[in-house]
Amino acid sequence: MADRGILSSLRFLFADVIGDDDDPPPFLPEGLPEPVMAVASESIHLLIDYQGPGYAHLYVSRLRRFIHKQGVDDAMLCEIARLMAARMSYQDPIRIAQLKLFELDERPASAGSVDVRKFRIEELVGALPAAVAEYVLDALDWIGWSNKRVSIRFSTASRFGIRRLRIEAGLRRWRMFSVRYARERVWVERWLHMIDRSLTKQPRAAPAIIQTASMIDGYGEVYLQGMADWNAIIDGLVKPTCDGVLALSNLGDAVIEARAAAVPDPRQAALKRKIAEIRARVVASAYLAGV
Repeated sequence: MADRGILSSLRFLFADVIGDDDDPPPFLPEGLPEPVMAVASESIHLLIDYQGPGYAHLYVSRLRRFIHKQGVDDAMLCEIARLMAARMSYQDPIRIAQLKLFELDERPASAGSVDVRKFRIEELVGALPAAVAEYVLDALDWIGWSNKRVSIRFSTASRFGIRRLRIEAGLRRWRMFSVRYARERVWVERWLHMIDRSLTKQPRAAPAIIQTASMIDGYGEVYLQGMADWNAIIDGLVKPTCDGVLALSNLGDAVIEARAAAVPDPRQAALKRKIAEIRARVVASAYLAGV
């Protein structure tokens, strides 16, 4: 399943690079339950604005995996559709430029506005094509500047600001070549894979695992913290349980309990303690059962 997703990503990437992204918008996938149609339709329009029709086709391809899948009800499929679209439209400087231009289109008579956002240099470089970005990132790591923060102005208050926004938004054609896109593609595929595995191993845990996508949002330190916390929960609880290494009988409750312990802390002290505590309870329960 993961291989099919990666091949789909590469196919749509190739189409975008050669300029062949004038495909018609995708239809809603066949068999999609009526309660999910509105969310999926809105998501398709979002992703066309974000990247193009080809990218929206990738979304439909991913969503199709869970239609009529055993254990997936309408509410779960609706959440998969909603949260997957949110992650596929992740915030980067290109997206913020797009949103500022949409704002201008909606209120052309307004005086314009200026937003100042703080990014790590690594994030700005990560939005560039990987062939260029990887060398720059290596150099930044070497001089210790990867996490250095810079302020970027996104302005519709002047002709120069608007012209710069259009240049920045135009970089979307290269987004699917970027280091950030490669990371996001891997993350989405892993999230979907963990949902699929939970449906086989512990179906009742699937809704909690679906909702873990909401842990990751925004950019900068908030994004890094969310991604680190998500990986800690998946690697510490979900994957070992699905692999049969950890005999956790109620994975869903454990995921919810661990998420409650996730607080803004680069060291993840509280979260790591909670995961260790949950795992220790499993070991103790197994020991008592064997006595």
